[in-house]
Amino acid sequence: MARFDLILRGGRVLDPGNGRDEIADIAFADGKVAAIGTEAAAGTGAIERRVDGCIVTPGQIDLHAHVYWGGTSLGVDADRLARRSGTTTWVDVGSAGPGNFLGFRKHVIERSETRILAYLHISFPGIFGFAHEVMVGEAGDLRLLSPEACARVARENPDLVKGIKVRIGANTSGANGLSPLFLAIEAADRAGLPVMCHIDRPPPRYVDVLEVLRPGDILTHCFKPFPNAPCYADGRVREQIWRAREKGVIFDIAHGKGSFSFHTARAMLAAGFWPDVISSDVHTLCIDGPAFDNLVTMSKFLCLGMPLEEIVRAVTVTPARILGRPDLADLSIGSTGDATVIRIVAGRHVYEDVLGEKMEGDRRLVVDSIVLGGRLWHTAEPSTESV
Repeated sequence: MARFDLILRGGRVLDPGNGRDEIADIAFADGKVAAIGTEAAAGTGAIERRVDGCIVTPGQIDLHAHVYWGGTSLGVDADRLARRSGTTTWVDVGSAGPGNFLGFRKHVIERSETRILAYLHISFPGIFGFAHEVMVGEAGDLRLLSPEACARVARENPDLVKGIKVRIGANTSGANGLSPLFLAIEAADRAGLPVMCHIDRPPPRYVDVLEVLRPGDILTHCFKPFPNAPCYADGRVREQIWRAREKGVIFDIAHGKGSFSFHTARAMLAAGFWPDVISSDVHTLCIDGPAFDNLVTMSKFLCLGMPLEEIVRAVTVTPARILGRPDLADLSIGSTGDATVIRIVAGRHVYEDVLGEKMEGDRRLVVDSIVLGGRLWHTAEPSTESV
């Protein structure tokens, strides 16, 4: 009889990358997935946990977060938030720039139990003025944007830096318009990386940004409310959005404090335009609402009618592919031993978007447990009966 470090028994294993959706036991040993199905069921584990009624997914990835805690005004504590969000891999997008990335690496990333990867900001100091008291758009001063420094630091840290971040719009780049995006693309091209582009209030327009982005680049905050929404007032998706998807631009939710509306989401989903990635854009100004964390964002999409398998795909397979780390979204034998165990809780749940609109849903996703590197890292008792 095989012996394992950990066995999760009786859960619904939902692994979109491998086309697996079944009730099965899954076992971990030596930090990896060691067995699934019959072999796991027949084995014994040093630790065994019943997860009947739960959904076992690959470790979930939040592709847009701000977790440079203590080093930036917007950073939150990744490990603490992971216990409620189920996130096993965070991608911090632009909190740090080339001028302070080494501090982020040493003081936060290397000390974190959950995995942190990064998109490096084209702005030398990253996002440095983001708080209730001070709000300064870092792309408003082109003197802060150095493609040379950005590309150099990215090339020196290939294990962590997976892309280049830029924020543009009336709030963040002001009169500079698209210029910061062009500089970010210069740095990304030199480093061989994709760009993630934030948009806020126009100018520039959503559709103008899409014309500049390359295949594999990411348009984040893709379900914004008016102005700069991806759909017309009558709900039709703008023609440029479809063309950009055909070109290979990736569409990321990044809920945050001001970038997700139910009106836009309903229109886009009704048109068959599902997001490629679901992420939270969690930071100090939205961790207590309206975003809270990525599991809440996922719950909103569940109640809006997006299929659970596609929601899981948007927080596992797709972001893992973007990061060049398919092992992070794979529950096959020998893969990275991360797993997120969630349950669907029935009841009356009220959700809110960034405009204050409320939506009542009958389901919510909550964490049951988290596996990191093959060990049971966190468990949470369910607050009510799951469905």
